[in-house]
Amino acid sequence: MSKPTEFAITVQSEDPKKKKEKPEDAQKDKEEGSSKLLKDVKPTVDEKDEGEDLSEEDLQLRNELEMLIERLKESNTELYRPALETLRTLIRTSTSSMTSVPKPLKFLRPHYPDLQALYETWPISEDKSLFADILSVLAMTYSDTQPRGTLKYRLLSASLRPADSPLADPGTWGHEYVRHLAAELGDEYTIREQEDIEKLAPGETGADKQPEVQLPGTIDDLRALAKQCAVFLLGHNAEPDAVDLLEEMEIVEEIAQLVDDNTYSRVCQYMIRCVNLLPPPDDVSFLRTAHTIYVQHHKFPEALALAIRLNNADLVREDFNAPGNPLMKRQLAFLLARAQVPMEWLHPPTDDNADADADVDFQEELPEDLLECLSNSRLSTHFREFGKELGVADAKSLEDVYKSHLENTRPGATANVDSARGNLAGTFVNAFVNAGFGNDKLMVEADEGSSWIYKNKDHGMMSAAASLGLSLLWDTDVGLSHVDKYTYSSEEHIKAGALFATGILNCGVRTEADAALALLGEFTENKSVPLKTSAIMGIGLAYAGSHREDLLPYLLPHVADESVSMEIASLAALALGFIFVGSENGEVTGTILQTLMEKFDRDDKSLDEKWARFMALGLGLLYLGLQDASDATIETLKAIDHPISKTAQILVEACSFAGTGNVLKVQAMLHHCDEHVNVAKDKEGDTEKEKEKEKVNKDENKEEEKRDDTFQAFSVLAVALIAMGEDIGAEMSLRQFNHLMQYGDPMIRKSVPLAIGLVSTSNPQLPILDTLSKYSHDNDLQVALNAIFAMGLVGAGTNNARLAQMLRQLAGYYYKEPDCLFMVRIAQGLVHMGKGTIGLNPFFSDRSIMSRPAVAGLLATITAFTDAKGFVLDKYHWMLYFLVTAMYPRFLITLDEELNNVPVTVRVGQALDVVGQAGKPRTISGFQTHQTPVRLGTTERAELATEEYIPFANVLEGFVILQKNPGWEKEDKMEL
Repeated sequence: MSKPTEFAITVQSEDPKKKKEKPEDAQKDKEEGSSKLLKDVKPTVDEKDEGEDLSEEDLQLRNELEMLIERLKESNTELYRPALETLRTLIRTSTSSMTSVPKPLKFLRPHYPDLQALYETWPISEDKSLFADILSVLAMTYSDTQPRGTLKYRLLSASLRPADSPLADPGTWGHEYVRHLAAELGDEYTIREQEDIEKLAPGETGADKQPEVQLPGTIDDLRALAKQCAVFLLGHNAEPDAVDLLEEMEIVEEIAQLVDDNTYSRVCQYMIRCVNLLPPPDDVSFLRTAHTIYVQHHKFPEALALAIRLNNADLVREDFNAPGNPLMKRQLAFLLARAQVPMEWLHPPTDDNADADADVDFQEELPEDLLECLSNSRLSTHFREFGKELGVADAKSLEDVYKSHLENTRPGATANVDSARGNLAGTFVNAFVNAGFGNDKLMVEADEGSSWIYKNKDHGMMSAAASLGLSLLWDTDVGLSHVDKYTYSSEEHIKAGALFATGILNCGVRTEADAALALLGEFTENKSVPLKTSAIMGIGLAYAGSHREDLLPYLLPHVADESVSMEIASLAALALGFIFVGSENGEVTGTILQTLMEKFDRDDKSLDEKWARFMALGLGLLYLGLQDASDATIETLKAIDHPISKTAQILVEACSFAGTGNVLKVQAMLHHCDEHVNVAKDKEGDTEKEKEKEKVNKDENKEEEKRDDTFQAFSVLAVALIAMGEDIGAEMSLRQFNHLMQYGDPMIRKSVPLAIGLVSTSNPQLPILDTLSKYSHDNDLQVALNAIFAMGLVGAGTNNARLAQMLRQLAGYYYKEPDCLFMVRIAQGLVHMGKGTIGLNPFFSDRSIMSRPAVAGLLATITAFTDAKGFVLDKYHWMLYFLVTAMYPRFLITLDEELNNVPVTVRVGQALDVVGQAGKPRTISGFQTHQTPVRLGTTERAELATEEYIPFANVLEGFVILQKNPGWEKEDKMEL
């Protein structure tokens, strides 16, 4: 808050005429006193000019003020009160321009030191209280030479008068006075806080500091005065100033008692916007305060959104059960389903000895319509109807996506492409493009004998069978019958793919039958590795974010089992990370840590395997968005003296602060990137040592380098993970990535495109597309591969024409590179995902809430690309299906009270930030008017075009229930 000290500069010390006309001793003393206090002040106007420019009114006012001061000096106490009242009236009624000081303050300034001395001689009385009030206002003109004088006399005045006095309100002196007082309150509170710290640390002395002016009162007095100022600021459209003042006083939560129906909305908007810019624990405090205010004013969707951000089960349950209106409860259920909040959070709190069937009992208690909204069971139906409205219901072929005739290939050039690799790429493209519509020509509508599955080899068959789950996404009824026939296949990989497809199509949807667990549970103990991994990851995807304890027996034993391979153990840990994302589950955490420590103690070589990073990721996902809750786990990891430990520490810390924009954590991650691990090793030592190095096996050296610098790849990703979701932080991170790309080691360089993809998923901005296009032509093929995949992530589900053209050019450029061409095809499939209706951005509800399962899926897929040749380009290409947890339609569907589609007129445009702006500014720009249902881009916002309906949601996104406005028909009749 700026300190208005300009008064002290623009006010002159004395009128020159007066000095010549009255050369008495008393006047000289007064001039000397003023000159001492004003020795550093340089008048901005020539003194002679000022004296001559005074009008008759000004001269009269000055003379009147001087006469009142003389009365205060007289011995007759009966004159004090009228004189003080007149002074107060003259000061309060004076008007001035924004750039000049009020005339009474200007003329009284030279008398301020005398008035201070006079004040000290008065006995305690109500007159003295009023005198202190006036001195407090005059002190504004002396703020440069006598700091915090306004506050000092304000506190003295408060201590001398009764609490119910009308003078107790600082707002009676005007807005500028309150602003000045607020600035001094902040300074004084900081000084007193510092003094308290120094008392607690007796070793430090303040001898080198100048002694601060001691003001009367305690911290409680300061806080009480701050609340008075906040009330005035709230009533005069200065909500941000009120919040800032109470935050400085460390009592921001008390603003909940000060707001009213007119101010609460602007206060909450400002506080929520500040959250990304605050350090812990202030960010959580702001969210909790805003949540309290929304609950007080019965704004349940807004309150529930904050409860989800806080990841607080108790608040979620209270907010969900608070409204009595059944339509509002359904709207809240849609919000919880979108965030994939665990159903257990809505249970009434039970004893530890409660029956294990409490989950089932609770679900039976819920009304059927509410359970339907919570479980997302009608998502598939609504999505397909949405596709019909947009005219994209028909299946797209591969050629519709590739548009090979537009690719720039040389005539007569024959591409050295493996047909199996091309068919595998076609599998993924077909699945992504037709996701959720359930009518693709290659898999769903193909005859069993001529199915696309048989055009793939071995592990390719697994991905082909699994793609069926993506085509039939969210359709648990029809989907299971389609997949079922492949579960009886004699071919092991087809059967494994069918199991994986079962998990995929159940992702984000809850069913009473619990089909995924029934079908996959038994295969977690199968001896076949493909069947086992498919069952484990299928369960992980089907129950992502559910926090279901009954799934632990199927997965947890594989993490701790010494006899299983690192692949099985790591994938089991990852699946547990998906299921218990952001839960801080002690049992899972303990098991993963114990496994890592035991493997380290036994000097187990499996920790050196590429799979270990997924075990570390599984551990990190348990703490997603929990901030400081992971401190103990990070300290435990430090005890493991192995390169995987550093990778795990970085992943756990990055996940803990995901989406917070925490600057200190970003800086810590960048510090990991400035180590030149391999370069430092080459430079050390003399000639003899270099000769000794040559004798060492080269393969061992390579392996050691790989192991040592893997943590740097995750440091780069961590910067993106922490910065995403916050516009300023995301923009700054892109600048850092540019530096890392120029000066980083190969491990860092190949991770930069992935980080760019993560920070702007499904949000294709021109500068980012150009940057990734440049990286896609890099000499290092690893960098190029990851840049192509990142282009797919950035454009996922957008149908971006410019990006599609870039990818077609890349297809021509890399026609002889099978790996790069494969990745170009994957990127093309992602860009046209769901025919432009499904996005991957993990932030929803006006980009304010982060979906934890969505972040988990994105992070798992990107982790596979930190070693693309070892995972995705090898036989683990099915890891691309991890993206399914982040896939969700970007639509607005309006429903009536019976949850049937009701078309209404809406305006859709680019979202504008209107926090802190006066009046009622437009919240969207460049809008177009449509009939619902409509598709919404990542940065777009919708508004109802008319007031015919009242929405139950505060943000028009996803499913919104509308109620007919009872006043609308009356208005129509009046017009007729």
